[in-house]
Amino acid sequence: MHMDIFLSMAYPLLAALAAYLIGSLSFAVLVSRVMGLADPRSYGSQNPGATNVLRSGNKAAAALTLLLDAVKGWLPVWAVGRYGIAWGLAEGTLAMVALAAFAGHVWPVFFRFKGGKGVATAAGVLFGIEPLLGFATMMTWLIVAFFTRYSSLAALAGAVFAPAFYFLGHRVVWYVDNRVLLAAVVMSGILVWRHQSNIAKLMRGEESRIGKN
Repeated sequence: MHMDIFLSMAYPLLAALAAYLIGSLSFAVLVSRVMGLADPRSYGSQNPGATNVLRSGNKAAAALTLLLDAVKGWLPVWAVGRYGIAWGLAEGTLAMVALAAFAGHVWPVFFRFKGGKGVATAAGVLFGIEPLLGFATMMTWLIVAFFTRYSSLAALAGAVFAPAFYFLGHRVVWYVDNRVLLAAVVMSGILVWRHQSNIAKLMRGEESRIGKN
C-alpha cells in the first residue's frame, strides 16, 4: 500500500523531471556548434532561439533549431497523453509536464539557466496538448507575422490567444481541464514577460522585422 502511494507520487515527478531535462537541450546552441556557426548568445539579440540563429544567415540552421525546439516541447507532453494512463500517471501530470518542458527551455540546467524566450517550445507543448490548439496558435503567429513582419508581435499574439483557444475549443468539443488551462496561462504570462525588451522596441518603432538584422 505504501509503495503504491510512493509510486503514484514519484511517477509524475519523474515525468516532469524528464520533461525539464529534455526542454533544457538548447538546440540553438547545439545546432550552431554542429554546423560550425557562432554561438547565438554572442550576436544579435543574444537569445538562443531560431529567430536569432536566422541572423547568422544560415536558414537551414534556423529551421532545424525551430523544429527541434518545438519537438522537445511536443514529445514529453504527447508521451504523457498517449501512455500516461498505462503508467498510472495522474491527470494533472500533463499540465505539470507541459510546464516543465517549457521551463527547461527558458531556464536550461545544461546552460546555466539562461535559455531562450520559449516560443517554439511553447508551440510544441500546445501541439502535444491538442493538435488543433497548436494549429490555431500557429496560424495566429503566421497571420500576424505575415502582415506585420514582426516575429515578436506574432509571438505575443499567439501567447495571448492560446489560453483562449484552449478554453473555447474544449468548451465546445469536450471539456476544459483547469490544470491544463492554468499551465497555458502561465506559459503565456512567461512568454509576454520574456518579450519585455521586444515590447519596448515595438513601442519605440525600433524592433527588427523578419528577414532583417
